[in-house]
Amino acid sequence: MTSVSIIIPTYNEEKLIEQTLNQFSDDFKRKFGAEVIVSDGGSSDSTLSRLNGAVDKIVKHDKSYKQNISDGRNKGFEVSTGDVLIFLNADTLIMNPDGFMEQVMNVMKNDDCLAVACRVKVFPEDEKLSDKLFHFCYNNYVRFLNFAVMGMGRGECHIIRRDAFEKSKGYNTEFSAGEDFDLYKRINKLGKILYRGDMVVYESPRRYRKYGYARVFYDWAKNSIWITLFKKSLSKEWEAVR
Repeated sequence: MTSVSIIIPTYNEEKLIEQTLNQFSDDFKRKFGAEVIVSDGGSSDSTLSRLNGAVDKIVKHDKSYKQNISDGRNKGFEVSTGDVLIFLNADTLIMNPDGFMEQVMNVMKNDDCLAVACRVKVFPEDEKLSDKLFHFCYNNYVRFLNFAVMGMGRGECHIIRRDAFEKSKGYNTEFSAGEDFDLYKRINKLGKILYRGDMVVYESPRRYRKYGYARVFYDWAKNSIWITLFKKSLSKEWEAVR
């Protein structure tokens, strides 16, 4: 049976971490051979005290430097055992975890598939017309990039075979932004990435509400272009919005 590691990087996520973890019941973990790993980047709020029984392993950043999300994800991977890795942001929800995981297992039966890119939307209760329009366009942009043999997967949810993650050497910790685009671009050179529009995850709209879609898209685009042209991210730090 294929085993799964769900890796969630956190940093001051006291507002949302409990609902994220509550998705993964004991029955869910037994059914799918899943472990849940939280990799905390040095939270100063109550994040760690809010972790519940769904968490199987906790990695705590205790170094003097400020950890970025790439390092957090890689540290979570280091203690993982799963054949399939699912990296979720701490504000990412799956409305039907069992159904979603069954889709993951079916896709991963295809030996040619090294990674999966999902469709992303905002929490249904927070969704506005602007959210629907932006995510319709951006999800199809992600679909196109994978169709055009470039490779792209939004960091809200990365689904990757363990051996592909190892061969690609994981997330580049030098990148403060665009690390999700960079990893899938490198995995694409190893084999096939599938975009699955029927596999949907939901994220908090907090960044869009603070900055607006134009600013967020600009930040994403400039870092992607910089990584493609100069092998480094333009942003020195990706601000946490809580």
